[in-house]
Amino acid sequence: MPDPFKLQLGSEIIFGSGRLHALGEETSARLGPGARLLLVADPALTKSADKAESALAGAGHQVARFDRLTSDPRADQIDEAADQARTFGADGVVGLGGGSALDVAKMTAAVTPGSQGAEHYALNRNDLPRGSLFKIAVPTTSGTGAEVTRSVVYSNAEGIKLWADADCLRPDLVLLDPELTVAMPASLSANTGVDALVHAIESTTNTSAHCFNDGQALQAISLVATHLPRAVREPRDLEARGAMQIAACLAGLAIDACGTAVAHALGHALGTLFKVHHGRAVGLSLAAALPGNAAAWPERHARVAGAFGLSGASDQALAEALPAAYDAFLKEVGVVPLGEADGVRGRDLERIVEMTCEPQNLPMLKRNCHPLDRDALGEVVGRLMSAV
Repeated sequence: MPDPFKLQLGSEIIFGSGRLHALGEETSARLGPGARLLLVADPALTKSADKAESALAGAGHQVARFDRLTSDPRADQIDEAADQARTFGADGVVGLGGGSALDVAKMTAAVTPGSQGAEHYALNRNDLPRGSLFKIAVPTTSGTGAEVTRSVVYSNAEGIKLWADADCLRPDLVLLDPELTVAMPASLSANTGVDALVHAIESTTNTSAHCFNDGQALQAISLVATHLPRAVREPRDLEARGAMQIAACLAGLAIDACGTAVAHALGHALGTLFKVHHGRAVGLSLAAALPGNAAAWPERHARVAGAFGLSGASDQALAEALPAAYDAFLKEVGVVPLGEADGVRGRDLERIVEMTCEPQNLPMLKRNCHPLDRDALGEVVGRLMSAV
């Protein structure tokens, strides 16, 4: 009999090439005519933001744009966006971009009805205010899954990565348009795609994993294994780009149901300390943790291996083959190992261990299928830093 589980599904998802052009009519169908929208957009996506604004204005909506955000967004940027939403009288918020823009949009929509800043709600220390604005997510990368999750990640004034988690943060409407992802450079395609892969693997192998979530996680793994190399090699391949958008969305749903584990705890530490891109950080962190994890729970890692395209005579054999196959995949798509170019030195091992054990990262660490005390975590970090 399956173990007990709890699952809540939320966002309405619309997929198809060119869906951005329908943004205005889809908004009208949900908010009525003449809605006021704050468009939170990645500052590098001026053309896509212009198209989004045009689609909304063409349907009779009024639009204000906020694009003063950075990768690894800060709480003060969310606060600035919320102030603009209040002044503008926004009925809803549209997020356009990668995970950073989507997280700023989600948190902005949630905090605007209240009077406190984003840091007030970090780590769920306080409940978010009632009456979140309507949220529309339009991802332009294929990795974070932020378009369907009930969580956001942002940094405080000291640069420490924090999070908030609540049902009101989950977007109400998601538009997946693979045409928006073709301009991503190869390195960003690889790093964000590996982020989706790690989401899927961790969600189906951590201590919260359950049977109802396995289907979407394993499907995401299969899609990434098949289509990410093509998306990296042939950026205008819309079949590969579309498959990666679906994979990222499925993986987002998977972590929303079951969470992540040590790779994300370590990845957040690397992002805080060295500003390593999130997808690359969690991808490399999983490579370091995977041998121990696969040995600790071979049955579940055998399923991952099967979705990854491996075959073997037994669960044990499949689980044992997975770490090498995963390492080879990272090399194939061009994920660069951690090195001194990232500002990491051998003496930083203990700093990384300390940050991974900080309260904001501890829930992910504790969910790992292979229990890691400080010594065992140090061994994982040592493998992560082997190229340093």
